[in-house]
Amino acid sequence: MTARAVPVPPPVTDPQGLERLIEALDGAGGATRYIGGWVRDTLLGQAPQDIDVATRLSPQEVESRAQAAGLNTWSSASGIAHGTIGVVVGGKSFEVTTLRRDVATDGRHATVAFTEDWQEDAARRDFTINALSADPLTGEVHDYFGGLDDLAEGRVRFIGEPAQRIAEDHLRILRFFRFHARFGKGTPDAASYAACVARAKDLMALSRERIAAELVKLLAVADPLATVEAMLEGGLFAPVVPEITDAARLAALLSAERAAGVAPDGLRRLAALLPPSPAVAEQVAARLRLSKLERKRLALAAEPDGTTVAERQAYAIGMESAVDRLLLAGEPQAARRIEHWQRPSFPLSGGDLIAMGLTAGPAVATTLRAIEQRWVREGFPAKAVLDGYAREAVTAAVGRAG
Repeated sequence: MTARAVPVPPPVTDPQGLERLIEALDGAGGATRYIGGWVRDTLLGQAPQDIDVATRLSPQEVESRAQAAGLNTWSSASGIAHGTIGVVVGGKSFEVTTLRRDVATDGRHATVAFTEDWQEDAARRDFTINALSADPLTGEVHDYFGGLDDLAEGRVRFIGEPAQRIAEDHLRILRFFRFHARFGKGTPDAASYAACVARAKDLMALSRERIAAELVKLLAVADPLATVEAMLEGGLFAPVVPEITDAARLAALLSAERAAGVAPDGLRRLAALLPPSPAVAEQVAARLRLSKLERKRLALAAEPDGTTVAERQAYAIGMESAVDRLLLAGEPQAARRIEHWQRPSFPLSGGDLIAMGLTAGPAVATTLRAIEQRWVREGFPAKAVLDGYAREAVTAAVGRAG
Protein backbone atom coordinates (compact mmCIF):
# COMPACT_ATOMS: atom_id res chain seq x y z
CA MET A 1 0.00 0.00 0.00
CA THR A 2 1.40 3.37 -1.07
CA ALA A 3 1.20 6.07 1.60
CA ARG A 4 0.95 9.79 1.18
CA ALA A 5 -0.43 12.64 3.29
CA VAL A 6 -3.27 14.92 2.29
CA PRO A 7 -4.11 18.16 4.13
CA VAL A 8 -6.83 17.72 6.72
CA PRO A 9 -9.88 19.74 5.61
CA PRO A 10 -10.81 23.03 7.25
CA PRO A 11 -13.38 23.01 10.06
CA VAL A 12 -16.26 24.33 7.92
CA THR A 13 -18.31 27.21 9.38
CA ASP A 14 -18.39 26.04 12.96
CA PRO A 15 -14.79 26.23 14.30
CA GLN A 16 -15.35 23.04 16.26
CA GLY A 17 -17.99 21.42 14.06
CA LEU A 18 -16.04 19.03 11.87
CA GLU A 19 -13.68 18.10 14.69
CA ARG A 20 -16.72 17.43 16.86
CA LEU A 21 -18.14 15.08 14.24
CA ILE A 22 -14.85 13.20 13.83
CA GLU A 23 -14.43 12.96 17.58
CA ALA A 24 -17.97 11.67 17.98
CA LEU A 25 -17.31 9.01 15.35
CA ASP A 26 -14.02 7.89 16.93
CA GLY A 27 -11.71 9.26 14.26
CA ALA A 28 -8.77 9.01 16.64
CA GLY A 29 -9.46 5.29 17.03
CA GLY A 30 -9.46 4.68 13.29
CA ALA A 31 -13.21 4.17 13.00
CA THR A 32 -13.77 7.04 10.57
CA ARG A 33 -12.00 8.48 7.52
CA TYR A 34 -12.54 10.95 4.68
CA ILE A 35 -13.06 9.08 1.44
CA GLY A 36 -13.36 9.32 -2.32
CA GLY A 37 -13.62 12.53 -4.29
CA TRP A 38 -12.44 14.90 -1.57
CA VAL A 39 -9.21 12.94 -1.12
CA ARG A 40 -8.65 12.61 -4.87
CA ASP A 41 -9.28 16.28 -5.68
CA THR A 42 -7.20 17.56 -2.76
CA LEU A 43 -4.25 15.44 -3.84
CA LEU A 44 -4.54 17.01 -7.30
CA GLY A 45 -4.63 20.52 -5.86
CA GLN A 46 -8.18 21.04 -7.12
CA ALA A 47 -10.96 22.63 -5.12
CA PRO A 48 -12.92 19.70 -3.66
CA GLN A 49 -16.69 19.61 -3.67
CA ASP A 50 -18.27 17.79 -0.74
CA ILE A 51 -16.43 15.95 2.01
CA ASP A 52 -17.65 12.36 2.24
CA VAL A 53 -17.07 10.43 5.43
CA ALA A 54 -16.86 6.65 5.79
CA THR A 55 -16.95 4.72 9.04
CA ARG A 56 -16.88 1.28 10.58
CA LEU A 57 -19.78 2.30 12.82
CA SER A 58 -23.32 1.18 12.00
CA PRO A 59 -25.81 3.78 10.70
CA GLN A 60 -27.71 3.60 13.99
CA GLU A 61 -24.54 4.22 15.98
CA VAL A 62 -23.54 7.11 13.72
CA GLU A 63 -26.92 8.71 14.28
CA SER A 64 -26.78 8.14 18.04
CA ARG A 65 -23.23 9.43 18.46
CA ALA A 66 -23.80 12.51 16.28
CA GLN A 67 -26.94 13.47 18.18
CA ALA A 68 -25.18 12.92 21.51
CA ALA A 69 -22.54 15.40 20.32
CA GLY A 70 -25.26 17.98 19.70
CA LEU A 71 -25.30 17.60 15.90
CA ASN A 72 -28.50 17.38 13.89
CA THR A 73 -28.97 14.35 11.65
CA TRP A 74 -31.26 13.34 8.82
CA SER A 75 -31.90 10.03 7.11
CA SER A 76 -34.27 8.08 4.90
CA ALA A 77 -35.25 4.44 4.81
CA SER A 78 -33.27 4.00 1.59
CA GLY A 79 -30.28 5.86 3.01
CA ILE A 80 -30.17 3.75 6.15
CA ALA A 81 -30.51 0.56 4.10
CA HIS A 82 -27.42 1.64 2.16
CA GLY A 83 -25.64 2.81 5.29
CA THR A 84 -25.88 6.59 4.88
CA ILE A 85 -26.72 9.11 7.60
CA GLY A 86 -26.72 12.86 7.00
CA VAL A 87 -25.14 15.04 9.67
CA VAL A 88 -25.44 18.83 9.75
CA VAL A 89 -22.26 20.62 10.80
CA GLY A 90 -22.01 24.40 10.81
CA GLY A 91 -25.02 24.69 8.54
CA LYS A 92 -23.52 22.26 5.99
CA SER A 93 -24.72 18.71 5.45
CA PHE A 94 -22.29 15.79 5.36
CA GLU A 95 -23.01 12.20 4.40
CA VAL A 96 -21.56 9.55 6.68
CA THR A 97 -21.63 6.07 5.17
CA THR A 98 -20.95 2.78 6.91
CA LEU A 99 -18.39 0.53 5.19
CA ARG A 100 -20.13 -1.87 2.81
CA ARG A 101 -19.70 -4.91 0.65
CA ASP A 102 -21.95 -5.97 -2.22
CA VAL A 103 -24.18 -8.95 -1.66
CA ALA A 104 -25.97 -8.84 -5.02
CA THR A 105 -26.00 -6.52 -8.06
CA ASP A 106 -28.08 -6.40 -11.23
CA GLY A 107 -26.33 -3.68 -13.21
CA ARG A 108 -28.59 -0.96 -11.83
CA HIS A 109 -28.96 -1.53 -8.08
CA ALA A 110 -26.91 -3.21 -5.38
CA THR A 111 -27.90 -5.06 -2.23
CA VAL A 112 -25.26 -4.38 0.41
CA ALA A 113 -24.13 -5.68 3.78
CA PHE A 114 -22.08 -3.70 6.27
CA THR A 115 -18.47 -4.50 7.04
CA GLU A 116 -15.64 -3.21 9.21
CA ASP A 117 -12.97 -3.91 6.60
CA TRP A 118 -11.69 -0.77 4.84
CA GLN A 119 -10.20 -2.71 1.95
CA GLU A 120 -13.41 -4.66 1.40
CA ASP A 121 -15.30 -1.38 1.15
CA ALA A 122 -12.68 0.10 -1.20
CA ALA A 123 -12.88 -3.00 -3.41
CA ARG A 124 -16.55 -2.34 -4.27
CA ARG A 125 -15.85 1.15 -5.63
CA ASP A 126 -15.46 1.85 -9.33
CA PHE A 127 -11.99 3.29 -9.99
CA THR A 128 -8.72 3.15 -8.12
CA ILE A 129 -8.57 6.95 -7.84
CA ASN A 130 -11.98 6.96 -6.13
CA ALA A 131 -11.05 4.34 -3.54
CA LEU A 132 -8.58 6.50 -1.61
CA SER A 133 -9.33 7.26 2.04
CA ALA A 134 -7.59 9.59 4.48
CA ASP A 135 -7.08 9.70 8.24
CA PRO A 136 -9.09 12.71 9.48
CA LEU A 137 -6.45 13.71 12.02
CA THR A 138 -3.11 13.07 10.31
CA GLY A 139 -4.13 13.23 6.64
CA GLU A 140 -2.43 9.90 5.88
CA VAL A 141 -3.88 8.44 2.69
CA HIS A 142 -4.78 4.74 2.52
CA ASP A 143 -4.46 3.28 -0.96
CA TYR A 144 -5.28 -0.39 -1.52
CA PHE A 145 -5.33 -0.59 -5.33
CA GLY A 146 -2.67 1.73 -6.72
CA GLY A 147 -4.86 4.81 -6.90
CA LEU A 148 -2.06 7.20 -5.99
CA ASP A 149 0.12 5.99 -8.84
CA ASP A 150 -2.84 6.14 -11.23
CA LEU A 151 -3.63 9.67 -10.08
CA ALA A 152 -0.03 10.75 -10.68
CA GLU A 153 -0.01 9.13 -14.13
CA GLY A 154 -3.40 10.47 -15.18
CA ARG A 155 -4.81 6.97 -15.53
CA VAL A 156 -8.43 6.08 -14.84
CA ARG A 157 -8.66 2.36 -14.16
CA PHE A 158 -11.31 0.02 -12.84
CA ILE A 159 -10.61 -1.79 -9.59
CA GLY A 160 -10.20 -5.49 -10.28
CA GLU A 161 -11.76 -7.02 -13.39
CA PRO A 162 -13.31 -4.23 -15.55
CA ALA A 163 -16.10 -6.39 -17.00
CA GLN A 164 -17.19 -7.43 -13.52
CA ARG A 165 -17.27 -3.83 -12.33
CA ILE A 166 -19.43 -2.90 -15.30
CA ALA A 167 -21.76 -5.87 -14.70
CA GLU A 168 -22.32 -4.56 -11.17
CA ASP A 169 -23.37 -1.12 -12.40
CA HIS A 170 -23.74 -0.40 -16.10
CA LEU A 171 -23.52 3.36 -15.54
CA ARG A 172 -19.83 2.83 -14.83
CA ILE A 173 -19.28 2.74 -18.58
CA LEU A 174 -20.18 6.41 -18.89
CA ARG A 175 -18.51 7.23 -15.59
CA PHE A 176 -15.28 5.76 -16.92
CA PHE A 177 -15.29 8.15 -19.84
CA ARG A 178 -16.34 11.12 -17.70
CA PHE A 179 -13.53 10.51 -15.25
CA HIS A 180 -11.06 9.96 -18.06
CA ALA A 181 -12.13 13.26 -19.64
CA ARG A 182 -11.55 15.02 -16.34
CA PHE A 183 -8.49 13.26 -14.91
CA GLY A 184 -7.00 11.15 -17.69
CA LYS A 185 -3.91 11.83 -19.74
CA GLY A 186 -3.42 10.38 -23.20
CA THR A 187 -5.40 7.36 -24.38
CA PRO A 188 -7.77 5.58 -22.00
CA ASP A 189 -6.58 2.59 -19.98
CA ALA A 190 -6.62 -0.26 -22.50
CA ALA A 191 -8.29 -2.96 -20.38
CA SER A 192 -10.93 -0.59 -19.04
CA TYR A 193 -11.66 0.82 -22.50
CA ALA A 194 -11.94 -2.63 -24.06
CA ALA A 195 -14.42 -3.72 -21.41
CA CYS A 196 -16.55 -0.61 -21.95
CA VAL A 197 -16.62 -1.22 -25.71
CA ALA A 198 -17.52 -4.88 -25.22
CA ARG A 199 -20.33 -4.06 -22.77
CA ALA A 200 -21.68 -0.92 -24.49
CA LYS A 201 -25.12 -2.46 -25.07
CA ASP A 202 -25.50 -2.77 -21.29
CA LEU A 203 -26.29 0.94 -21.32
CA MET A 204 -29.68 0.10 -22.81
CA ALA A 205 -30.73 -1.40 -19.47
CA LEU A 206 -30.30 1.91 -17.65
CA SER A 207 -32.94 4.57 -17.14
CA ARG A 208 -32.66 7.32 -19.70
CA GLU A 209 -32.53 9.91 -16.92
CA ARG A 210 -29.34 8.37 -15.51
CA ILE A 211 -27.78 8.23 -18.97
CA ALA A 212 -28.67 11.86 -19.67
CA ALA A 213 -27.31 13.10 -16.35
CA GLU A 214 -24.02 11.28 -16.80
CA LEU A 215 -23.64 12.29 -20.44
CA VAL A 216 -24.22 15.98 -19.69
CA LYS A 217 -21.69 15.82 -16.84
CA LEU A 218 -19.17 14.19 -19.18
CA LEU A 219 -19.65 16.87 -21.82
CA ALA A 220 -19.33 19.65 -19.23
CA VAL A 221 -15.69 18.89 -18.34
CA ALA A 222 -13.11 21.39 -19.55
CA ASP A 223 -12.23 19.58 -22.78
CA PRO A 224 -14.12 16.35 -23.57
CA LEU A 225 -13.16 16.19 -27.27
CA ALA A 226 -10.55 13.41 -27.18
CA THR A 227 -12.75 11.33 -24.91
CA VAL A 228 -15.80 11.79 -27.15
CA GLU A 229 -13.71 10.75 -30.15
CA ALA A 230 -12.62 7.61 -28.29
CA MET A 231 -16.26 6.87 -27.48
CA LEU A 232 -17.25 7.32 -31.12
CA GLU A 233 -14.47 5.02 -32.24
CA GLY A 234 -15.65 2.35 -29.79
CA GLY A 235 -19.33 2.69 -30.70
CA LEU A 236 -20.33 3.83 -27.20
CA PHE A 237 -23.05 6.24 -28.34
CA ALA A 238 -24.78 3.81 -30.68
CA PRO A 239 -26.93 1.98 -28.08
CA VAL A 240 -28.57 5.10 -26.62
CA VAL A 241 -27.85 8.15 -28.83
CA PRO A 242 -27.08 6.76 -32.28
CA GLU A 243 -27.57 10.24 -33.74
CA ILE A 244 -24.09 11.14 -32.44
CA THR A 245 -21.73 10.09 -35.22
CA ASP A 246 -19.18 12.89 -35.51
CA ALA A 247 -17.32 15.29 -33.23
CA ALA A 248 -16.38 18.01 -35.74
CA ARG A 249 -19.06 20.46 -34.59
CA LEU A 250 -18.08 19.83 -30.98
CA ALA A 251 -14.47 20.72 -31.80
CA ALA A 252 -15.62 23.97 -33.43
CA LEU A 253 -17.86 24.78 -30.47
CA LEU A 254 -15.04 24.23 -27.96
CA SER A 255 -12.90 26.65 -29.93
CA ALA A 256 -15.72 29.23 -29.99
CA GLU A 257 -16.30 28.83 -26.24
CA ARG A 258 -12.64 29.48 -25.54
CA ALA A 259 -12.60 32.54 -27.81
CA ALA A 260 -15.71 33.93 -26.11
CA GLY A 261 -14.53 33.11 -22.60
CA VAL A 262 -17.77 31.21 -22.00
CA ALA A 263 -17.96 28.51 -19.37
CA PRO A 264 -18.39 24.88 -20.47
CA ASP A 265 -21.97 23.72 -20.79
CA GLY A 266 -22.90 20.08 -21.27
CA LEU A 267 -26.28 20.66 -22.91
CA ARG A 268 -24.86 23.11 -25.46
CA ARG A 269 -22.16 20.58 -26.29
CA LEU A 270 -24.76 17.86 -26.68
CA ALA A 271 -26.45 20.11 -29.24
CA ALA A 272 -23.13 20.32 -31.11
CA LEU A 273 -22.91 16.53 -31.29
CA LEU A 274 -26.39 16.15 -32.76
CA PRO A 275 -27.32 16.90 -36.39
CA PRO A 276 -28.55 20.52 -36.69
CA SER A 277 -32.20 19.50 -36.87
CA PRO A 278 -34.91 20.61 -34.41
CA ALA A 279 -36.80 17.38 -35.08
CA VAL A 280 -33.78 15.26 -34.16
CA ALA A 281 -33.14 17.41 -31.10
CA GLU A 282 -36.74 16.88 -29.97
CA GLN A 283 -36.47 13.12 -30.47
CA VAL A 284 -33.23 12.83 -28.52
CA ALA A 285 -34.48 15.10 -25.74
CA ALA A 286 -37.64 13.02 -25.39
CA ARG A 287 -35.67 9.76 -25.39
CA LEU A 288 -33.32 11.04 -22.68
CA ARG A 289 -36.30 12.41 -20.75
CA LEU A 290 -34.83 15.86 -20.43
CA SER A 291 -36.85 18.53 -18.64
CA LYS A 292 -39.18 20.78 -20.64
CA LEU A 293 -36.72 23.66 -20.40
CA GLU A 294 -33.83 21.45 -21.54
CA ARG A 295 -35.87 20.10 -24.45
CA LYS A 296 -36.76 23.60 -25.58
CA ARG A 297 -33.17 24.76 -25.31
CA LEU A 298 -31.84 21.79 -27.31
CA ALA A 299 -34.41 22.39 -30.05
CA LEU A 300 -33.70 26.13 -30.19
CA ALA A 301 -29.97 25.45 -30.50
CA ALA A 302 -30.70 23.31 -33.54
CA GLU A 303 -32.78 25.97 -35.30
CA PRO A 304 -30.80 29.14 -36.13
CA ASP A 305 -32.99 32.04 -37.22
CA GLY A 306 -30.66 33.24 -39.97
CA THR A 307 -29.26 36.23 -38.11
CA THR A 308 -26.11 36.62 -36.06
CA VAL A 309 -27.27 39.92 -34.53
CA ALA A 310 -26.76 38.88 -30.93
CA GLU A 311 -29.23 41.25 -29.32
CA ARG A 312 -32.05 40.22 -31.64
CA GLN A 313 -31.54 36.57 -30.82
CA ALA A 314 -31.30 37.24 -27.10
CA TYR A 315 -34.53 39.26 -27.20
CA ALA A 316 -36.37 36.58 -29.14
CA ILE A 317 -35.26 33.38 -27.42
CA GLY A 318 -33.46 34.39 -24.23
CA MET A 319 -29.82 34.97 -23.39
CA GLU A 320 -28.84 31.35 -22.82
CA SER A 321 -30.27 30.06 -26.08
CA ALA A 322 -28.87 33.04 -27.98
CA VAL A 323 -25.39 32.27 -26.69
CA ASP A 324 -25.88 28.63 -27.72
CA ARG A 325 -26.83 29.61 -31.27
CA LEU A 326 -24.08 32.19 -31.66
CA LEU A 327 -21.35 29.84 -30.46
CA LEU A 328 -22.65 26.98 -32.59
CA ALA A 329 -22.65 29.39 -35.55
CA GLY A 330 -19.01 30.27 -34.88
CA GLU A 331 -19.72 33.81 -33.60
CA PRO A 332 -17.78 33.96 -30.30
CA GLN A 333 -17.36 37.73 -30.30
CA ALA A 334 -21.11 38.25 -30.65
CA ALA A 335 -21.69 35.81 -27.80
CA ARG A 336 -19.19 37.68 -25.65
CA ARG A 337 -20.79 41.04 -26.49
CA ILE A 338 -24.15 40.10 -25.03
CA GLU A 339 -22.75 38.47 -21.89
CA HIS A 340 -24.05 41.32 -19.71
CA TRP A 341 -26.76 42.60 -22.03
CA GLN A 342 -30.09 43.34 -20.35
CA ARG A 343 -33.20 42.51 -22.35
CA PRO A 344 -35.27 45.70 -22.71
CA SER A 345 -39.00 45.68 -22.10
CA PHE A 346 -41.18 46.63 -25.04
CA PRO A 347 -42.69 49.91 -23.76
CA LEU A 348 -45.87 49.91 -25.79
CA SER A 349 -49.27 48.30 -25.32
CA GLY A 350 -52.42 47.74 -27.29
CA GLY A 351 -54.07 50.47 -25.25
CA ASP A 352 -51.50 52.96 -26.52
CA LEU A 353 -52.45 52.12 -30.12
CA ILE A 354 -56.15 52.49 -29.39
CA ALA A 355 -55.43 55.89 -27.82
CA MET A 356 -53.72 56.86 -31.08
CA GLY A 357 -56.92 56.10 -33.00
CA LEU A 358 -56.77 52.37 -33.85
CA THR A 359 -60.11 50.60 -33.43
CA ALA A 360 -60.13 47.82 -30.85
CA GLY A 361 -60.03 44.38 -32.42
CA PRO A 362 -57.66 41.86 -34.06
CA ALA A 363 -55.77 44.63 -35.85
CA VAL A 364 -54.43 45.88 -32.52
CA ALA A 365 -52.40 42.72 -31.81
CA THR A 366 -51.23 42.45 -35.43
CA THR A 367 -50.10 46.07 -35.53
CA LEU A 368 -48.42 45.82 -32.13
CA ARG A 369 -46.41 42.79 -33.27
CA ALA A 370 -45.30 44.59 -36.42
CA ILE A 371 -44.18 47.63 -34.41
CA GLU A 372 -42.26 45.42 -31.97
CA GLN A 373 -40.52 43.61 -34.83
CA ARG A 374 -39.44 46.94 -36.33
CA TRP A 375 -38.26 48.17 -32.92
CA VAL A 376 -36.11 45.05 -32.52
CA ARG A 377 -34.83 45.33 -36.11
CA GLU A 378 -33.80 48.94 -35.55
CA GLY A 379 -31.84 48.10 -32.41
CA PHE A 380 -34.35 48.96 -29.64
CA PRO A 381 -34.48 52.77 -30.11
CA ALA A 382 -35.78 55.13 -27.43
CA LYS A 383 -39.47 55.53 -26.60
CA ALA A 384 -39.82 58.74 -28.62
CA VAL A 385 -38.63 56.96 -31.76
CA LEU A 386 -40.87 53.99 -30.99
CA ASP A 387 -43.88 56.31 -30.65
CA GLY A 388 -43.10 57.57 -34.15
CA TYR A 389 -43.15 53.98 -35.45
CA ALA A 390 -46.46 53.46 -33.69
CA ARG A 391 -48.11 56.55 -35.19
CA GLU A 392 -46.98 55.52 -38.67
CA ALA A 393 -48.34 51.99 -38.16
CA VAL A 394 -51.66 53.23 -36.77
CA THR A 395 -52.13 55.67 -39.65
CA ALA A 396 -51.43 52.90 -42.16
CA ALA A 397 -53.78 50.47 -40.38
CA VAL A 398 -56.60 53.01 -40.19
CA GLY A 399 -56.12 53.76 -43.89
CA ARG A 400 -56.38 50.09 -44.79
CA ALA A 401 -59.50 49.70 -42.67
CA GLY A 402 -61.12 52.73 -44.34
